[in-house]
Amino acid sequence: MIWLTWRQFRAQAVAAAAALAAFGILLAVTGPRLASQYAASGITGCRSSSCGSAAHTFLAQLAVTSPYPLVYLLGMALILIAPAIVGLFWGAPLIARELEARTFNLAWTQSVTRRQWLAVKLALTGLAAMAVTEALSLGFSWWEGPIGRAIDLGGPGQDANPFDFGRFSSLGFASQGITPLGYAAFAFVLGTAAGTLIRRAVPAMAVTLVIFAAVQVAMPLWVRPNLIPPERTVASIEAAGLDYGNLTATAVPGQPGAWMLASGLVNTAGQPVTSYPAACGSPYSGKLTDPGQCLQARGYREAISYEPASRYWPLQAIETGMFLIVALALAWFCFWRLGRRRA
Repeated sequence: MIWLTWRQFRAQAVAAAAALAAFGILLAVTGPRLASQYAASGITGCRSSSCGSAAHTFLAQLAVTSPYPLVYLLGMALILIAPAIVGLFWGAPLIARELEARTFNLAWTQSVTRRQWLAVKLALTGLAAMAVTEALSLGFSWWEGPIGRAIDLGGPGQDANPFDFGRFSSLGFASQGITPLGYAAFAFVLGTAAGTLIRRAVPAMAVTLVIFAAVQVAMPLWVRPNLIPPERTVASIEAAGLDYGNLTATAVPGQPGAWMLASGLVNTAGQPVTSYPAACGSPYSGKLTDPGQCLQARGYREAISYEPASRYWPLQAIETGMFLIVALALAWFCFWRLGRRRA
């Protein structure tokens, strides 16, 4: 049964190995030079007062230095779409192809039971999908390490837009750590379950893509921010910075690398403020008065809701565990559905 599974899966395995090798070579060629530029940037060993400036300078230089922006965005995109590819081309046809071609009539009349047949296919192919996706993520995390540390210290800044994806950003969180492993397991078994239910490979692929895309959108917007109750603080405008366009903070004071969930201007009574006081004018009115200084002089502050940087790995573990549990539930559905089907 293992040999048969390999024979059926070898084309996908060879393609995945080739993609992984090509990506690894790209990272190995460009990674040492990136680490060297980081070492020469002055960030290592800098003091708190100068770390932000050094990080901004480093990221701004990388933004105009080929090929780092391209490799950064390419690596992130590859890891994000890898689970979807697994679900579409590995998971969805796994059972649907057998049912369409009616080869299950032969497979299920041999000495191996249908549940054993499914267990071997799910285990070998699923573990391979998880291993390939996590290998891509680990390689990219090694390469991206200097960029990530600089973003945590000083943020990307206006001149480093290609690197505007911190560890807690929607794309950054989903492409690093252990979450890609959970996404790959979920996408693969989702595709398998869709194929088991629909019994046609192409429709199963379409359903898998729609559901997986919806989950990828819903997770960072509505689920992840509520996994752990956030911390809250009220800071001065000078310390938190001020985005004049929407009166929100640009940083969490004393919390480098924190994930800012929400922020807003509040008055001396702690009530939200949605527009500039008349006395302070507007940052676009042409007045000489600095709106930030004017607001601070009148006691206005920024109320910030955030997740500290120390919660990165707990959030990674919770989210990965959620996807693994859902993957196990979908695998159970496949066994249940297959057990009820008559050969």
